[in-house]
Amino acid sequence: MPKAKIATRRWPMVVVANTLPVRRVKVKGQTNWELSPGGLVSALKPIVEKANGAWIGWTGTAGQVPDPFMHESIANIPVPISTAELKGFYHGVCNRTLWPLYHDAIRQPEYHRHWWVHYVAVNERFAQMAAKTVAPGGLVWVHDYHLQLVPAMLRKLRGDIRIGFFLHIPFPPEELFTRLPWRGQILEGMLGADVVGFQTRSGAQNFTRLAQHHAGAHGRGSRLQIDARSVHVGAFPISIDFERYEATARHPAVISHSDQLRKNLGLGRKIMLGVDRLDYTKGIDVRVKAFSELLSKGLQTIHDTVFVQVAVPSRERIEEYKELRSTVEELVGQINGRFGEVGIAPVHYLRRNLPFEELIAMYRAADVMLVTPYCDGMNLVAKEYIATRFDNTGVLVLSEFAGAAPELHNSVLVNPHDVDGLAEAMHRGLTVSPKNAKRSMRAMRRLVRRNTVHDWANSFMKALRPKS
Repeated sequence: MPKAKIATRRWPMVVVANTLPVRRVKVKGQTNWELSPGGLVSALKPIVEKANGAWIGWTGTAGQVPDPFMHESIANIPVPISTAELKGFYHGVCNRTLWPLYHDAIRQPEYHRHWWVHYVAVNERFAQMAAKTVAPGGLVWVHDYHLQLVPAMLRKLRGDIRIGFFLHIPFPPEELFTRLPWRGQILEGMLGADVVGFQTRSGAQNFTRLAQHHAGAHGRGSRLQIDARSVHVGAFPISIDFERYEATARHPAVISHSDQLRKNLGLGRKIMLGVDRLDYTKGIDVRVKAFSELLSKGLQTIHDTVFVQVAVPSRERIEEYKELRSTVEELVGQINGRFGEVGIAPVHYLRRNLPFEELIAMYRAADVMLVTPYCDGMNLVAKEYIATRFDNTGVLVLSEFAGAAPELHNSVLVNPHDVDGLAEAMHRGLTVSPKNAKRSMRAMRRLVRRNTVHDWANSFMKALRPKS
Protein backbone atom coordinates (compact mmCIF):
# COMPACT_ATOMS: atom_id res chain seq x y z
CA MET A 1 0.00 0.00 0.00
CA PRO A 2 1.46 3.44 -0.93
CA LYS A 3 2.68 5.47 2.06
CA ALA A 4 0.44 8.40 1.16
CA LYS A 5 -2.59 6.15 1.25
CA ILE A 6 -1.58 4.74 4.67
CA ALA A 7 -1.33 8.27 6.08
CA THR A 8 -4.79 9.30 4.84
CA ARG A 9 -6.68 6.08 5.41
CA ARG A 10 -8.99 5.65 8.43
CA TRP A 11 -8.61 2.42 10.39
CA PRO A 12 -11.40 0.62 12.32
CA MET A 13 -9.12 -0.23 15.25
CA VAL A 14 -6.11 1.72 16.51
CA VAL A 15 -3.63 0.85 19.25
CA VAL A 16 -1.91 3.88 20.84
CA ALA A 17 1.24 3.05 22.82
CA ASN A 18 4.45 4.82 23.75
CA THR A 19 6.41 2.83 21.15
CA LEU A 20 5.62 1.17 17.83
CA PRO A 21 5.41 -2.65 17.64
CA VAL A 22 8.57 -2.67 15.51
CA ARG A 23 12.19 -1.67 16.03
CA ARG A 24 15.01 -0.70 13.70
CA VAL A 25 17.71 -3.32 13.06
CA LYS A 26 20.77 -3.34 10.84
CA VAL A 27 21.18 -6.38 8.57
CA LYS A 28 24.21 -6.47 6.24
CA GLY A 29 24.55 -2.70 6.43
CA GLN A 30 20.85 -2.10 5.69
CA THR A 31 18.41 -0.68 8.23
CA ASN A 32 15.14 -2.59 8.38
CA TRP A 33 12.16 -2.91 10.69
CA GLU A 34 11.49 -6.07 12.66
CA LEU A 35 8.74 -7.00 15.12
CA SER A 36 9.68 -6.12 18.70
CA PRO A 37 9.91 -9.01 21.17
CA GLY A 38 7.56 -9.14 24.13
CA GLY A 39 4.13 -10.24 25.21
CA LEU A 40 2.21 -7.03 24.46
CA VAL A 41 3.12 -7.01 20.77
CA SER A 42 2.49 -10.74 20.35
CA ALA A 43 -0.91 -10.39 22.06
CA LEU A 44 -2.15 -7.35 20.18
CA LYS A 45 -0.71 -8.16 16.75
CA PRO A 46 -3.37 -10.76 15.77
CA ILE A 47 -6.18 -8.52 17.07
CA VAL A 48 -4.94 -5.49 15.13
CA GLU A 49 -4.34 -7.59 12.00
CA LYS A 50 -7.80 -9.17 12.18
CA ALA A 51 -9.39 -5.74 12.58
CA ASN A 52 -7.32 -4.35 9.69
CA GLY A 53 -5.97 -1.81 12.13
CA ALA A 54 -3.15 0.60 12.86
CA TRP A 55 -0.62 1.16 15.65
CA ILE A 56 0.45 4.65 16.72
CA GLY A 57 3.72 5.03 18.62
CA TRP A 58 7.18 6.52 18.94
CA THR A 59 10.21 5.12 17.11
CA GLY A 60 12.46 5.39 20.18
CA THR A 61 14.67 8.21 18.88
CA ALA A 62 14.24 11.98 18.99
CA GLY A 63 13.70 14.10 15.91
CA GLN A 64 12.14 13.37 12.55
CA VAL A 65 10.20 10.16 11.97
CA PRO A 66 9.57 8.13 8.82
CA ASP A 67 6.30 8.26 6.94
CA PRO A 68 3.62 5.77 7.98
CA PHE A 69 4.41 2.27 6.72
CA MET A 70 3.00 -1.26 6.66
CA HIS A 71 4.73 -4.07 8.51
CA GLU A 72 3.20 -7.56 8.68
CA SER A 73 -0.30 -6.32 7.84
CA ILE A 74 -0.26 -3.54 10.48
CA ALA A 75 -0.12 0.15 9.61
CA ASN A 76 2.61 1.77 11.72
CA ILE A 77 1.98 5.48 12.36
CA PRO A 78 5.10 7.11 13.92
CA VAL A 79 4.73 10.10 16.26
CA PRO A 80 7.69 12.52 16.50
CA ILE A 81 9.19 13.53 19.85
CA SER A 82 11.78 16.32 20.02
CA THR A 83 14.98 16.21 22.05
CA ALA A 84 13.51 18.67 24.59
CA GLU A 85 10.32 16.62 24.84
CA LEU A 86 12.32 13.43 25.28
CA LYS A 87 13.98 15.02 28.30
CA GLY A 88 10.81 16.45 29.86
CA PHE A 89 8.18 13.89 28.85
CA TYR A 90 10.08 10.61 28.90
CA HIS A 91 13.12 11.03 31.15
CA GLY A 92 11.27 13.55 33.32
CA VAL A 93 7.57 12.93 34.05
CA CYS A 94 7.49 9.28 32.95
CA ASN A 95 10.72 8.05 34.55
CA ARG A 96 11.30 10.40 37.46
CA THR A 97 7.78 11.41 38.48
CA LEU A 98 5.22 8.73 37.61
CA TRP A 99 7.41 5.61 37.71
CA PRO A 100 8.66 6.05 41.30
CA LEU A 101 5.32 7.45 42.56
CA TYR A 102 3.29 4.57 41.12
CA HIS A 103 5.77 2.06 42.59
CA ASP A 104 5.07 3.00 46.22
CA ALA A 105 7.40 6.03 46.05
CA ILE A 106 10.36 3.68 46.58
CA ARG A 107 12.45 6.58 45.31
CA GLN A 108 11.46 10.20 45.85
CA PRO A 109 9.43 11.40 42.85
CA GLU A 110 10.35 14.75 41.32
CA TYR A 111 7.72 17.29 40.31
CA HIS A 112 8.79 19.91 37.76
CA ARG A 113 6.36 22.15 35.90
CA HIS A 114 8.61 22.42 32.83
CA TRP A 115 8.56 18.61 32.52
CA TRP A 116 4.77 18.58 32.74
CA VAL A 117 4.44 21.01 29.82
CA HIS A 118 6.20 18.45 27.61
CA TYR A 119 4.08 15.58 28.96
CA VAL A 120 0.91 17.46 27.97
CA ALA A 121 2.31 18.38 24.55
CA VAL A 122 3.28 14.81 23.68
CA ASN A 123 -0.07 13.44 24.87
CA GLU A 124 -1.84 16.03 22.70
CA ARG A 125 0.18 14.96 19.67
CA PHE A 126 -0.70 11.29 20.21
CA ALA A 127 -4.39 12.18 20.66
CA GLN A 128 -4.45 14.27 17.49
CA MET A 129 -2.80 11.47 15.52
CA ALA A 130 -5.33 8.96 16.85
CA ALA A 131 -8.22 11.29 15.95
CA LYS A 132 -6.95 11.52 12.36
CA THR A 133 -6.28 7.78 12.10
CA VAL A 134 -9.37 6.04 13.50
CA ALA A 135 -12.40 5.40 11.32
CA PRO A 136 -15.89 6.69 12.24
CA GLY A 137 -17.30 4.54 15.04
CA GLY A 138 -13.94 2.79 15.47
CA LEU A 139 -12.05 1.54 18.53
CA VAL A 140 -8.92 3.05 20.09
CA TRP A 141 -6.94 1.23 22.80
CA VAL A 142 -4.48 3.48 24.67
CA HIS A 143 -1.69 1.94 26.75
CA ASP A 144 0.17 2.85 29.91
CA TYR A 145 1.34 5.70 32.09
CA HIS A 146 3.07 7.61 29.31
CA LEU A 147 -0.29 8.49 27.73
CA GLN A 148 -2.77 8.96 30.58
CA LEU A 149 -4.11 12.25 29.17
CA VAL A 150 -4.85 10.85 25.71
CA PRO A 151 -8.34 9.34 26.35
CA ALA A 152 -9.96 12.65 27.39
CA MET A 153 -8.08 14.63 24.72
CA LEU A 154 -9.18 12.14 22.08
CA ARG A 155 -12.79 12.15 23.26
CA LYS A 156 -12.97 15.93 22.75
CA LEU A 157 -11.79 15.44 19.18
CA ARG A 158 -13.80 12.32 18.34
CA GLY A 159 -16.97 11.72 20.33
CA ASP A 160 -18.10 8.99 17.93
CA ILE A 161 -15.57 6.32 18.90
CA ARG A 162 -15.00 3.82 21.72
CA ILE A 163 -11.84 4.40 23.79
CA GLY A 164 -10.06 1.96 26.08
CA PHE A 165 -7.15 2.60 28.44
CA PHE A 166 -4.96 0.01 30.16
CA LEU A 167 -2.32 0.73 32.81
CA HIS A 168 0.49 -1.83 32.84
CA ILE A 169 2.13 -0.66 36.08
CA PRO A 170 0.56 -0.41 39.58
CA PHE A 171 -1.95 2.35 40.30
CA PRO A 172 -1.15 3.83 43.72
CA PRO A 173 -3.43 4.36 46.73
CA GLU A 174 -4.93 7.75 47.52
CA GLU A 175 -2.29 8.79 50.06
CA LEU A 176 0.41 8.51 47.37
CA PHE A 177 -1.43 9.61 44.23
CA THR A 178 -2.74 12.81 45.80
CA ARG A 179 0.85 14.08 46.15
CA LEU A 180 0.89 14.52 42.38
CA PRO A 181 0.44 18.21 41.45
CA TRP A 182 -1.42 17.16 38.27
CA ARG A 183 -3.63 14.51 39.88
CA GLY A 184 -6.85 16.04 38.57
CA GLN A 185 -5.62 16.23 34.98
CA ILE A 186 -4.50 12.60 35.02
CA LEU A 187 -7.73 11.29 36.53
CA GLU A 188 -9.81 13.29 34.05
CA GLY A 189 -7.58 12.07 31.25
CA MET A 190 -8.11 8.42 32.11
CA LEU A 191 -11.85 8.94 32.66
CA GLY A 192 -12.07 9.95 28.99
CA ALA A 193 -12.02 6.22 28.21
CA ASP A 194 -15.07 3.96 28.05
CA VAL A 195 -13.09 1.14 29.69
CA VAL A 196 -10.22 1.72 32.14
CA GLY A 197 -8.25 -1.43 32.92
CA PHE A 198 -5.71 -2.31 35.62
CA GLN A 199 -3.58 -5.34 36.46
CA THR A 200 -5.21 -5.98 39.83
CA ARG A 201 -8.46 -5.41 41.68
CA SER A 202 -6.67 -3.15 44.19
CA GLY A 203 -5.46 -0.91 41.34
CA ALA A 204 -9.01 -0.61 40.01
CA GLN A 205 -10.34 0.15 43.51
CA ASN A 206 -7.67 2.81 44.07
CA PHE A 207 -8.66 4.50 40.81
CA THR A 208 -12.39 4.35 41.59
CA ARG A 209 -11.90 6.02 44.99
CA LEU A 210 -9.69 8.73 43.54
CA ALA A 211 -12.05 9.39 40.64
CA GLN A 212 -14.92 9.84 43.11
CA HIS A 213 -12.99 12.07 45.53
CA HIS A 214 -11.00 14.19 43.08
CA ALA A 215 -12.62 14.06 39.63
CA GLY A 216 -16.36 14.27 40.27
CA ALA A 217 -17.17 10.69 39.27
CA HIS A 218 -20.12 8.85 40.80
CA GLY A 219 -21.13 5.22 41.08
CA ARG A 220 -19.94 2.04 42.71
CA GLY A 221 -18.36 -1.27 41.77
CA SER A 222 -17.12 -1.48 38.21
CA ARG A 223 -19.27 1.39 36.87
CA LEU A 224 -18.55 5.09 37.22
CA GLN A 225 -20.63 7.97 35.87
CA ILE A 226 -18.86 11.06 34.59
CA ASP A 227 -20.35 13.81 32.39
CA ALA A 228 -23.44 11.66 31.72
CA ARG A 229 -21.17 8.88 30.45
CA SER A 230 -20.62 5.42 31.91
CA VAL A 231 -17.02 4.28 32.45
CA HIS A 232 -16.28 0.61 33.08
CA VAL A 233 -13.38 0.15 35.55
CA GLY A 234 -11.95 -3.31 36.04
CA ALA A 235 -9.01 -5.64 36.60
CA PHE A 236 -7.63 -7.38 33.52
CA PRO A 237 -4.48 -9.23 34.71
CA ILE A 238 -2.04 -9.58 31.82
CA SER A 239 -0.34 -12.89 31.09
CA ILE A 240 2.03 -14.60 28.63
CA ASP A 241 1.99 -16.71 25.47
CA PHE A 242 1.96 -19.98 27.41
CA GLU A 243 2.31 -22.26 24.39
CA ARG A 244 5.38 -20.41 23.09
CA TYR A 245 7.25 -20.73 26.39
CA GLU A 246 6.30 -24.36 26.95
CA ALA A 247 7.12 -25.40 23.36
CA THR A 248 10.53 -23.70 23.55
CA ALA A 249 11.26 -25.36 26.91
CA ARG A 250 10.55 -28.78 25.36
CA HIS A 251 12.90 -28.23 22.41
CA PRO A 252 15.82 -30.70 22.50
CA ALA A 253 18.44 -27.96 21.97
CA VAL A 254 17.06 -25.97 24.92
CA ILE A 255 16.95 -29.06 27.13
CA SER A 256 20.55 -29.85 26.18
CA HIS A 257 21.64 -26.28 26.95
CA SER A 258 19.83 -26.42 30.29
CA ASP A 259 21.64 -29.65 31.20
CA GLN A 260 24.95 -28.05 30.28
CA LEU A 261 24.18 -25.04 32.49
CA ARG A 262 23.61 -27.37 35.43
CA LYS A 263 26.95 -29.07 34.76
CA ASN A 264 28.76 -25.74 34.46
CA LEU A 265 27.30 -24.50 37.75
CA GLY A 266 28.15 -27.74 39.56
CA LEU A 267 26.22 -30.97 39.56
CA GLY A 268 24.55 -31.55 42.91
CA ARG A 269 24.09 -27.83 43.57
CA LYS A 270 20.56 -26.43 43.55
CA ILE A 271 20.19 -23.34 41.38
CA MET A 272 18.32 -20.22 42.44
CA LEU A 273 17.65 -17.74 39.64
CA GLY A 274 16.63 -14.09 39.38
CA VAL A 275 15.87 -12.39 36.06
CA ASP A 276 15.03 -8.69 36.19
CA ARG A 277 15.57 -5.35 34.58
CA LEU A 278 18.22 -3.53 36.62
CA ASP A 279 15.57 -1.34 38.21
CA TYR A 280 15.24 -0.16 41.81
CA THR A 281 11.68 -1.53 42.00
CA LYS A 282 12.82 -5.14 41.52
CA GLY A 283 14.41 -5.74 44.93
CA ILE A 284 17.65 -7.20 43.56
CA ASP A 285 19.77 -5.62 46.31
CA VAL A 286 17.74 -7.14 49.17
CA ARG A 287 17.64 -10.47 47.34
CA VAL A 288 21.44 -10.58 47.22
CA LYS A 289 21.65 -9.62 50.92
CA ALA A 290 19.17 -12.39 51.76
CA PHE A 291 21.34 -14.94 49.97
CA SER A 292 24.29 -13.76 52.03
CA GLU A 293 22.19 -14.33 55.19
CA LEU A 294 21.28 -17.80 53.96
CA LEU A 295 24.98 -18.67 53.82
CA SER A 296 25.90 -16.80 57.02
CA LYS A 297 23.32 -18.70 59.07
CA GLY A 298 24.52 -22.02 57.69
CA LEU A 299 21.09 -22.81 56.23
CA GLN A 300 22.85 -23.59 52.94
CA THR A 301 26.47 -23.82 51.79
CA ILE A 302 28.06 -22.92 48.47
CA HIS A 303 28.37 -26.65 47.80
CA ASP A 304 24.59 -27.04 48.20
CA THR A 305 23.35 -24.08 46.18
CA VAL A 306 24.31 -21.33 43.75
CA PHE A 307 22.54 -18.07 42.96
CA VAL A 308 22.40 -16.77 39.37
CA GLN A 309 21.19 -13.19 38.86
CA VAL A 310 20.50 -11.89 35.35
CA ALA A 311 20.19 -8.08 35.40
CA VAL A 312 19.08 -6.50 32.14
CA PRO A 313 20.51 -2.96 31.74
CA SER A 314 17.84 -0.27 32.05
CA ARG A 315 17.75 3.56 31.99
CA GLU A 316 21.48 3.69 32.60
CA ARG A 317 21.75 7.46 32.24
CA ILE A 318 19.51 8.07 35.29
CA GLU A 319 21.50 8.54 38.50
CA GLU A 320 19.38 6.20 40.67
CA TYR A 321 19.99 3.36 38.21
CA LYS A 322 23.73 4.00 38.19
CA GLU A 323 23.73 3.86 41.99
CA LEU A 324 21.73 0.61 41.99
CA ARG A 325 24.15 -1.03 39.60
CA SER A 326 27.11 -0.08 41.80
CA THR A 327 25.33 -1.34 44.93
CA VAL A 328 24.40 -4.71 43.44
CA GLU A 329 27.82 -5.30 41.92
CA GLU A 330 29.49 -4.40 45.24
CA LEU A 331 27.22 -6.81 47.15
CA VAL A 332 27.94 -9.62 44.68
CA GLY A 333 31.68 -9.00 45.03
CA GLN A 334 31.44 -9.06 48.84
CA ILE A 335 29.59 -12.41 48.88
CA ASN A 336 31.91 -14.05 46.41
CA GLY A 337 34.92 -12.72 48.29
CA ARG A 338 33.63 -13.87 51.66
CA PHE A 339 32.14 -17.28 50.81
CA GLY A 340 33.72 -18.29 47.52
CA GLU A 341 36.38 -20.93 47.01
CA VAL A 342 38.74 -21.52 44.11
CA GLY A 343 36.53 -22.77 41.28
CA ILE A 344 33.27 -22.26 43.23
CA ALA A 345 31.42 -18.91 43.10
CA PRO A 346 28.34 -18.46 45.29
CA VAL A 347 26.83 -15.84 42.95
CA HIS A 348 26.98 -15.64 39.16
CA TYR A 349 25.97 -12.16 38.01
CA LEU A 350 25.14 -11.44 34.35
CA ARG A 351 24.43 -7.83 33.38
CA ARG A 352 23.01 -8.35 29.90
CA ASN A 353 19.92 -9.23 27.91
CA LEU A 354 19.74 -12.95 27.11
CA PRO A 355 18.52 -14.41 23.80
CA PHE A 356 15.10 -16.01 24.18
CA GLU A 357 16.24 -19.64 23.95
CA GLU A 358 19.04 -19.04 26.46
CA LEU A 359 16.59 -17.45 28.89
CA ILE A 360 14.28 -20.47 28.63
CA ALA A 361 17.23 -22.80 29.25
CA MET A 362 18.00 -20.75 32.38
CA TYR A 363 14.41 -21.14 33.56
CA ARG A 364 14.61 -24.89 32.97
CA ALA A 365 17.89 -25.17 34.89
CA ALA A 366 16.62 -23.27 37.94
CA ASP A 367 15.29 -25.22 40.92
CA VAL A 368 14.01 -22.03 42.57
CA MET A 369 12.90 -18.86 40.80
CA LEU A 370 13.19 -15.63 42.81
CA VAL A 371 10.69 -12.94 41.79
CA THR A 372 10.82 -10.45 44.66
CA PRO A 373 10.04 -6.90 43.50
CA TYR A 374 9.21 -4.25 46.06
CA CYS A 375 6.23 -3.35 43.89
CA ASP A 376 5.21 -4.49 40.41
CA GLY A 377 2.21 -4.19 38.12
CA MET A 378 2.28 -7.89 37.30
CA ASN A 379 5.80 -9.33 36.73
CA LEU A 380 5.55 -11.78 33.87
CA VAL A 381 8.86 -13.50 34.74
CA ALA A 382 6.91 -15.50 37.34
CA LYS A 383 4.47 -16.74 34.72
CA GLU A 384 7.22 -17.38 32.17
CA TYR A 385 9.05 -19.63 34.63
CA ILE A 386 5.86 -21.56 35.37
CA ALA A 387 5.16 -22.10 31.66
CA THR A 388 8.59 -23.70 31.15
CA ARG A 389 8.10 -26.27 33.98
CA PHE A 390 6.34 -28.88 31.82
CA ASP A 391 7.38 -31.63 34.27
CA ASN A 392 5.80 -29.71 37.20
CA THR A 393 9.15 -29.30 38.97
CA GLY A 394 10.56 -26.11 40.42
CA VAL A 395 9.57 -23.63 43.11
CA LEU A 396 8.54 -19.99 42.73
CA VAL A 397 9.42 -17.54 45.52
CA LEU A 398 7.21 -14.53 44.87
CA SER A 399 6.83 -11.05 46.37
CA GLU A 400 3.51 -10.32 48.05
CA PHE A 401 3.61 -6.97 46.25
CA ALA A 402 3.86 -8.30 42.69
CA GLY A 403 0.63 -8.07 40.72
CA ALA A 404 0.94 -11.80 40.03
CA ALA A 405 0.67 -12.69 43.74
CA PRO A 406 -3.16 -12.86 44.01
CA GLU A 407 -3.21 -15.35 41.12
CA LEU A 408 -0.12 -17.37 42.07
CA HIS A 409 -0.95 -17.99 45.71
CA ASN A 410 0.56 -21.50 45.49
CA SER A 411 4.02 -19.93 45.32
CA VAL A 412 6.19 -19.21 48.36
CA LEU A 413 5.00 -15.68 49.12
CA VAL A 414 7.39 -13.30 50.85
CA ASN A 415 7.76 -9.69 52.00
CA PRO A 416 10.63 -8.47 49.77
CA HIS A 417 11.67 -5.82 52.32
CA ASP A 418 12.40 -8.48 54.97
CA VAL A 419 15.96 -9.79 54.54
CA ASP A 420 15.58 -12.55 57.15
CA GLY A 421 12.15 -13.54 55.86
CA LEU A 422 13.46 -13.69 52.30
CA ALA A 423 16.41 -15.86 53.39
CA GLU A 424 13.94 -18.23 55.09
CA ALA A 425 11.75 -18.27 51.95
CA MET A 426 14.81 -19.20 49.88
CA HIS A 427 15.53 -22.04 52.31
CA ARG A 428 11.94 -23.25 52.10
CA GLY A 429 12.12 -23.21 48.33
CA LEU A 430 15.36 -25.19 48.33
CA THR A 431 14.14 -27.80 50.82
CA VAL A 432 10.46 -28.29 49.91
CA SER A 433 9.56 -31.92 49.22
CA PRO A 434 9.29 -32.90 45.52
CA LYS A 435 5.68 -33.99 46.12
CA ASN A 436 4.61 -30.60 47.52
CA ALA A 437 6.58 -28.71 44.88
CA LYS A 438 4.84 -30.65 42.10
CA ARG A 439 1.42 -30.08 43.62
CA SER A 440 1.97 -26.32 43.77
CA MET A 441 3.52 -26.05 40.32
CA ARG A 442 0.76 -28.13 38.74
CA ALA A 443 -1.89 -25.77 40.17
CA MET A 444 -0.05 -22.65 38.99
CA ARG A 445 0.52 -24.08 35.51
CA ARG A 446 -3.17 -24.86 35.20
CA LEU A 447 -4.03 -21.26 36.07
CA VAL A 448 -1.49 -19.64 33.71
CA ARG A 449 -2.47 -21.97 30.85
CA ARG A 450 -6.14 -20.99 31.28
CA ASN A 451 -5.42 -17.23 31.12
CA THR A 452 -2.87 -16.44 28.41
CA VAL A 453 -1.93 -13.04 27.04
CA HIS A 454 -4.33 -13.70 24.16
CA ASP A 455 -7.18 -14.27 26.63
CA TRP A 456 -6.22 -11.00 28.34
CA ALA A 457 -6.38 -9.03 25.09
CA ASN A 458 -9.64 -10.65 24.04
CA SER A 459 -11.30 -10.00 27.41
CA PHE A 460 -10.40 -6.31 27.27
CA MET A 461 -11.60 -5.98 23.68
CA LYS A 462 -14.87 -7.71 24.60
CA ALA A 463 -15.43 -5.10 27.32
CA LEU A 464 -14.53 -2.28 24.93
CA ARG A 465 -16.64 -3.26 21.94
CA PRO A 466 -20.11 -1.65 21.89
CA LYS A 467 -22.85 -3.99 23.04
CA SER A 468 -25.13 -5.04 20.17
